[in-house]
Amino acid sequence: MAATALRLTCDRHSPVTLVDQIVTAIQTAIEQHVLRAGDKLPSVRTLAREHDLSAYTVAEAYQRLTASGSIVSYPGSGYRVAQITPPAAIGKISWTAPALSAAWLLSDVFADHSVPIKAGCGWIPGEWLDETDMQHALRALSRVPGPRLGGYGHPYGMGALRAQVAAILRRNAIPADTTNVLLTQGATQALDLVVRTLLRPGDTVLVDDPCYCNLLQILQLAGLRVIGVERTAEGHNLEQLKKLLIKENPKAFFVNTVLQNPTGTSLSAQSARELLGLADQHGMWVIEDDIYRELAPAGAPCLAEMDGLNRVIYISGFSKTITPTLRVGYVAAHEEILTDLARTKMAVGLTSSEITERVVANILIDGHYEKHVELLARKLKASHMQVAQSMRSAGMEIFHEPGAGLFIWARLPIDPAQSIQVATQALQRGIWLAPGSYFRPGDQPSNWFRFNVGSSDNDVLWDFVRGLQR
Repeated sequence: MAATALRLTCDRHSPVTLVDQIVTAIQTAIEQHVLRAGDKLPSVRTLAREHDLSAYTVAEAYQRLTASGSIVSYPGSGYRVAQITPPAAIGKISWTAPALSAAWLLSDVFADHSVPIKAGCGWIPGEWLDETDMQHALRALSRVPGPRLGGYGHPYGMGALRAQVAAILRRNAIPADTTNVLLTQGATQALDLVVRTLLRPGDTVLVDDPCYCNLLQILQLAGLRVIGVERTAEGHNLEQLKKLLIKENPKAFFVNTVLQNPTGTSLSAQSARELLGLADQHGMWVIEDDIYRELAPAGAPCLAEMDGLNRVIYISGFSKTITPTLRVGYVAAHEEILTDLARTKMAVGLTSSEITERVVANILIDGHYEKHVELLARKLKASHMQVAQSMRSAGMEIFHEPGAGLFIWARLPIDPAQSIQVATQALQRGIWLAPGSYFRPGDQPSNWFRFNVGSSDNDVLWDFVRGLQR
């Protein structure tokens, strides 16, 4: 059976994402019987080509429609309209929510494409990726002779990409060359390598409170004693930090310097200087997780630049600007420390993937990367304004309005003890929320939630929030 002709009107200037526009258009066509049960839809590639869309955008829309029961996927035969037409509204779809549990949040959430509204996720929307440069990079990779990909690669990672990373770091006044840059499988592996190399079970470490939830799992698995330092709009509670340094003698402090996950805050220059002074005074390592640097306004303080990689170990990557799928990160440190980190990397996972490193290197070489990052920053700025306005209209309290980066940290009008229950209710409506307890060192109940501005501009989400006050 030939695919049914399908005409879409996609407005790239609309605040509604292209994915949502496709989903709504197809659901409306089903409701109005333009598409009938059993009709075959155009393939992902065909629909993308006919409407000048990204294949990733069409694929995500089809995945949502499949999850909602609007269409059915037949392996080898494509997509067809389901026999029973479900309601069109996303908030009323026939859909079974996954169980909200630690296992889902730590692993399955990354592979679960069924949740329509990913307000709590930690990555940029798929339709914001630079698909053109990605495809060019993959085509360039396909022309690499097979023998050049026949080994494990260099323990430090692909030399050409390390040189490119070093150049990026030097532009930020961080002293770097290929001898003190180590490529990793994402910034998260870089954090794990630092923990395995520098710390031992029972050691005390400090973290932002709240902080990156996966970091907490890494530290707990390593048997470390984890203490949080209150994160403020300007940096940290320095009086609390001074007391902890004297009382606890921590070995390391893990810090997001700019556009922090989950609060979106950045250290002020003064706070950064005081932190480095205290670290030097007490002989403490500072692990700077700076994954959001390229999305931050110019001039934001950088601990590695101020310290010169003496007591600071610098971590970043490309998951927030290119794509998390490639899993390419890096760590920059003093050469002796980096040698130890490379040994740990080889011991626990051998080399990182030269194939994915080549893709990233090709994207950086192509010359459009900086323009893509500028475009991302503009989209995020616009999304911040829209989401913050929606939050205020819904009666939420906003911790800080950075106007940049991925996140806004905001308080829901509920009792802290109800946060997991509310997150579960939201998930049953097709909304993924990220409760504050997941970002606290002691899992303390919290009515603060992390919102990804690129994935939170949805009326169903704000209707749900307003309903909490009734």
